[in-house]
Amino acid sequence: MNLTVVPNATCTYCGCLCDDIELHANHERIVEARRACTLGRAWFFNNTTQHQFPAALVDGRPATVNSALDAAATILNDADMPLVFGLGHSTCESQRAAVMLTEQIGGVIDSHTSLTHGPTKMAAQLVGKITCTLGEVMNRADLIVYWGTNPVETHPRHLTKFALTPKGRFVPGGRRDRTMILVDVRETLTARAADVFLQIRPGADFELLTALRALVNGQAIDEDLVEASGLTLDQLIDLVERMKRARFGVFFFGTGLTMTRGKHMNVAALTALTVALNAFTKFAAMPMRDAGNEAGADNVMTWLTGYPFAVDFSRGYPRYNPGEFTAVDLLVRGEADAALIVAADPWTTMPQAALDHLDRIPHVVIDRKVTPPGRTARVHFTTAVPGISTPGTAYRMDKVPLSIRPALTAAHATDEMVLHGIHQAVTEK
Repeated sequence: MNLTVVPNATCTYCGCLCDDIELHANHERIVEARRACTLGRAWFFNNTTQHQFPAALVDGRPATVNSALDAAATILNDADMPLVFGLGHSTCESQRAAVMLTEQIGGVIDSHTSLTHGPTKMAAQLVGKITCTLGEVMNRADLIVYWGTNPVETHPRHLTKFALTPKGRFVPGGRRDRTMILVDVRETLTARAADVFLQIRPGADFELLTALRALVNGQAIDEDLVEASGLTLDQLIDLVERMKRARFGVFFFGTGLTMTRGKHMNVAALTALTVALNAFTKFAAMPMRDAGNEAGADNVMTWLTGYPFAVDFSRGYPRYNPGEFTAVDLLVRGEADAALIVAADPWTTMPQAALDHLDRIPHVVIDRKVTPPGRTARVHFTTAVPGISTPGTAYRMDKVPLSIRPALTAAHATDEMVLHGIHQAVTEK
């Protein structure tokens, strides 16, 4: 059997967006994904041409796409506070269509960012940010500090492709020229790869980051406060000296920092520490993004509305207020009376109180497969998978845009096409 070979394909599973994958595919599925990690191979192999799924369901029964578009438009148009949520595994083109639809129906749009790195966005609005690209990390960084993240299991190629082992222009020895430090509340697989593992007490990130900044600035700190973090003063002094000696250092932080006690203030403290270190050397900080195009959703929403997530159009213009217009809060308070879920699975990421209300209101799902929760939706659309059966644009975690190319021929419409169809149907109503 002749196979289609797609060189330099992009994996859209996580925020690394590895763009050096070689895909081999037949007419139905991808059979080989060279250089992909374990998670990437599962992503490619488990997504097929989707011929086995109906193009649309209405009340759990197969329906034509046009009738499904009309039903979805009726649900969203009749709602007083419709919620559009998801977008992390969609293309930038689809994300733009989702924002335009939300504006038309006067709803609220929120992305998966509010469940992961929303606090990162809020911290940047408070204190700014100092960042770089992953290419700079690969070529220049000699000190890597992972904080509250476990990349060996969540971003397997992050260490081998960008941060730790690759040989760069100014770190020709690769792993020999780099030092890796992990700061986390428990010992994970990533700790085995680290040169230094610092196990801190849960919820002590803000205090620890503030103490480190004081040491960087040559200020005295209370040793009892340091011990409350689970570390000793000697460990902190050693960490500060390592960071000051680095030619180029990078903080990579995950949801262990953003979604624990302190949230956006933790990230603000990390950014303040990064600023302080730049008086001695070059240092940057970057969030470890999860969903493939979560960073793209932030960018697209910022272009179009001025805000990265949790945007309300109910008054005819965009308003931004995390905690009020974020998806979980709207659902828990029972304010949303209809929902459109785009390329996301809130049933595995949201708290039960939010899911209980989501199941009570009419909702429309745009997804790659028909899952059990999807069958409970009033309307369900099966769409093509970005990077597997449809092209588009996505943003890597360092905000570098990449083109994604498909290896299969799509059996269904794209997210963008469905969203434009709903938009047109609402306009006609």
